[in-house]
Amino acid sequence: MRTETLLRQTRRHFPRFNVDEIKIAPIEKGGSDRKFYRVRCSSEQSLILVKYNLEREENRHYVEIAQFLEAHEIRAPRIYYHDADEGLVWLEDLGENDLFTHRAEPWLVRRAFYESALDEVRKLHRLPEDVCIEMHRHLPAEFNAALYLWEQNYFFENCLGRHFGVDKGKIDNVAALPALQEIAENLAKRSRVLVHRDFQSQNILVRHSQAYLIDFQGMRPGLAQYDLASVLYDPYVDLTVAERDELLEHYCDGKPDDDFSVTLRFCAMQRLMQALGAYGFLGLVKGHQHFLQHIPKAVSSLREVVAKIDGLELAENLLARLN
Repeated sequence: MRTETLLRQTRRHFPRFNVDEIKIAPIEKGGSDRKFYRVRCSSEQSLILVKYNLEREENRHYVEIAQFLEAHEIRAPRIYYHDADEGLVWLEDLGENDLFTHRAEPWLVRRAFYESALDEVRKLHRLPEDVCIEMHRHLPAEFNAALYLWEQNYFFENCLGRHFGVDKGKIDNVAALPALQEIAENLAKRSRVLVHRDFQSQNILVRHSQAYLIDFQGMRPGLAQYDLASVLYDPYVDLTVAERDELLEHYCDGKPDDDFSVTLRFCAMQRLMQALGAYGFLGLVKGHQHFLQHIPKAVSSLREVVAKIDGLELAENLLARLN
């Protein structure tokens, strides 16, 4: 959609703004199929305008999810106007300051921001089941065994195969490991809560020292540990084992039990496989090559996680040979 059209639409829906002062500039953001723009309405006020793909199911539910989060006092950008016919959303501009921005700051500074983020996502995880049911018709398919297996295959195809060029026979041997099927089935049997689905440092904005959730259109029923794994094993930033443990204890209000920790380990494997598959696909198929730079860190973290899971020695050996 041309900038002139976006300007005209903004003026139509926000007539109180001075026509001559409205300026629109694109925002480069990740590998999303959505287009983001910052709309300057005056020297002191701005909005974010999102143009989304009408054909992609989860994009159409962004507004309903945002309103749901606001209703339950989970911090997220406020929706100002939604043009469903054109696939346009005008929402609150919370700035560009995310957790990733703070990655080089001292841990004492970062910890407070991470704890704020965990507090927000914990509100989501703790919503009662009867409240969550009303959202299910707006959400993508829940996490089940098929989705966990899809994440594994996404990794095998787009990371091991497409990026590293690993021989198909070797990939098939790893993919056939019984432990991988068992992990998918184990996770699928557990009680689900609502999860963000992409809870990582670039999807958590920080404003006035408080965390806000963004890019939550993939929200669905799943496991809280999947969101925790997404932020604790985030390939975009470096967290030490001690820092991860501190954050985990903050989320759990104490040391987690063994069952919680095992589930977290399985979810970390799944999340890292999904991320690596996405990096390979976005970098080599979609042409967003900057994603490829995060593969070494993610592979290292996946190797660390897999080494602690019985039955995945073949996968551990294969990961150790990647360079």
